[in-house]
Amino acid sequence: MKYRLLGRTGVWVSEISLGAMTFGGQDHQLYRQLGGLGAADVDRIVGTALDAGINFVDTADVYSDGESEELLGRALGQRRRDVVLATKLHAPTGPGPNDNGLSRLHVMQALEDSLRRLDTDHIDLYQIHNFDHLTPLEETLSALDDAVRQGKVRYIGCANLAAWQISRALGISARHHLAGFVSVQAYYSLLGRDVERDLVPMAEAEGVGVTVWSPLAGGFLSGKVTRGGAVSDAGSRHAHPEHFDFPPIDVERGHDVLDVVRAVAARHDVSPARVSLAWLLAQRGVTSVIVGARKPEQLTDNIAASELTLTEQDLAELDAVSALPPAYPNWIQEAFAPARLPGGAH
Repeated sequence: MKYRLLGRTGVWVSEISLGAMTFGGQDHQLYRQLGGLGAADVDRIVGTALDAGINFVDTADVYSDGESEELLGRALGQRRRDVVLATKLHAPTGPGPNDNGLSRLHVMQALEDSLRRLDTDHIDLYQIHNFDHLTPLEETLSALDDAVRQGKVRYIGCANLAAWQISRALGISARHHLAGFVSVQAYYSLLGRDVERDLVPMAEAEGVGVTVWSPLAGGFLSGKVTRGGAVSDAGSRHAHPEHFDFPPIDVERGHDVLDVVRAVAARHDVSPARVSLAWLLAQRGVTSVIVGARKPEQLTDNIAASELTLTEQDLAELDAVSALPPAYPNWIQEAFAPARLPGGAH
């Protein structure tokens, strides 16, 4: 396993990290479809991950209504100190009007609940799961800073925020001498490259780590779904898109990309999933790629992406089939950039 620095923290995290969204939820329609793993299976998955060198594990209070955190805490047990443990808050965790969002009230209550479920006295990376358009960022960041000063949180991060929202939050933190976001968790895959337009350049400029969720586009890039709709593994989220199509993808374009992924995979004699993950690890700004698994052998194959080095030809072919057209103002800035070089156009 290889390790990369988490933003500017000086903390090393494994470039493949374990996501716990598949943990728990047998009695929940959505999370049963995503995984629904019980205690014994969770123990095997966590053990496989840690034995392979993964030291970065991510969950959220909303996953399986808190059961994911509970199962993860039990599975870590005496190995808790071996991992950088991350969780998230924002989504509803109860029926009350204040059981969600990023108010000081909810931040402090959600933190105590997560600490209890995870059976730990601190969270290494506490992340806001989304943007709260009602609560001022100053209030949220102040509450998170208090948690850091109390020793209940080591670092704070965010997920699913726009580049401007993160930049604004970093400015507020700097101005008021508050703990600032060290990382952003974002959707990124060969079928979802929007982050390259603004989020990744911002993260590089500000020294913010980028952790990736759904790197296989909900399992589509594992290659289990054919153009004709046949499914070789019912475990893929896109096996039954009428029930759960997340993240949304352009299926026809997805199969065009998957054709190239399969060709690259054949050259290396590896799975399409491994190629898709290795491509992400070769991209700018990426700190760690989060993988979720139902079976240890699936996790082992994903972890092996850390050992796969794609050639320039591989990367060029994958880029050509998956790249998005430049967005404004990126394209006009790129067009005029050569003029700033010696001998450039005038």
